[in-house]
Amino acid sequence: MKSISAVEFKRSKNIFTLLDVRGADEIAKARIDPHIHIPMKEIPDRYVELDKEKPVVVICHTGVRSAHVCSYLEQFGYDMINMEGGIEAWSLTVDPSVPRY
Repeated sequence: MKSISAVEFKRSKNIFTLLDVRGADEIAKARIDPHIHIPMKEIPDRYVELDKEKPVVVICHTGVRSAHVCSYLEQFGYDMINMEGGIEAWSLTVDPSVPRY
């Protein structure tokens, strides 16, 4: 599975689709825009909403759920990249204005 650091993503985020798989309550606390929000439990029913022509960076709180989603969607031919450390890493290394929780 491919991965990207929060800092690397910041430098090149315009070439990726950002998929946030956290719950709505987590999105309300902290988020990176623009993003597509599909909670992890809805991925099997909604993954077709993603563009197969553009690499997808997946984010969650710390990188565990996003890694599972990447593995799952790779089997359908999507170019998936896990954001190492999730929104927590983003808050710590890129944008401290994004709240930690």
